[in-house]
Amino acid sequence: MTQELIETVDVLRPGKSLVVAIDGPSGSGKSSVSKEVARRLKLAYLDTGAMYRALTWFCLENGTDLDDASAVEVAAEALPLDISTSPQEEYVRVGGHDVTLAIREPAISAAVSAVATTLGARTELIRRQRELIEKHHRRMVVEGRDITTVVAPHAEVRMLLTASEEARLRRRGIQLGGSQNAEQLAAQVTHRDAKDSTVVNFTTAADGVVTLDSSELDFDETVQAALDIVETVVNHTAVPRRAIHGD
Repeated sequence: MTQELIETVDVLRPGKSLVVAIDGPSGSGKSSVSKEVARRLKLAYLDTGAMYRALTWFCLENGTDLDDASAVEVAAEALPLDISTSPQEEYVRVGGHDVTLAIREPAISAAVSAVATTLGARTELIRRQRELIEKHHRRMVVEGRDITTVVAPHAEVRMLLTASEEARLRRRGIQLGGSQNAEQLAAQVTHRDAKDSTVVNFTTAADGVVTLDSSELDFDETVQAALDIVETVVNHTAVPRRAIHGD
């Protein structure tokens, strides 16, 4: 990481709300970029995808039939979840059990779409996500798939972080340390996106959402581009619908 990314930027909108909503497909870099943006801006951070993964783990652990929408909704309402909201640390606990690593296993990745496309479960987790945003006085970077349009449509900054399929597959493979083969990677990235897109659109930007295409950018460049978008929007400077660093 460069020296520039070690430093933080001046606090934006001190004492006022600053919700940065970031959506995007699998492998686009949402989590790592969003976390760094939150750290730089001294904001709280929420990985909503981890919440769906935690619910999936909870369902599988308790033998819940993922094809039974009512049962999955009941599980969502009963989910004893504790998730980090700090960009400085990462933990996900279910009923006091640390599942931070377990929810990234291939079995969870293969099953999470069945949970994420259950509307009753989505409603419950969205309610919790909004509660967490309010708990942090609406000063938070929130990333996922429906943040800009459903969870926080009135966020001060709304961004779609995307990348080519080739770039996303490559990044997810690196992230997983080569532990999965090409078929497993495709299931994690393109296949899951296809399933999840049946309930939420995270591939095209809604009105007022700025698109950041990171296909040709490295991590540092993507973070800087995202920060530039945040500062530009907050300072009420016109931003093109497709960001300068986009395609």
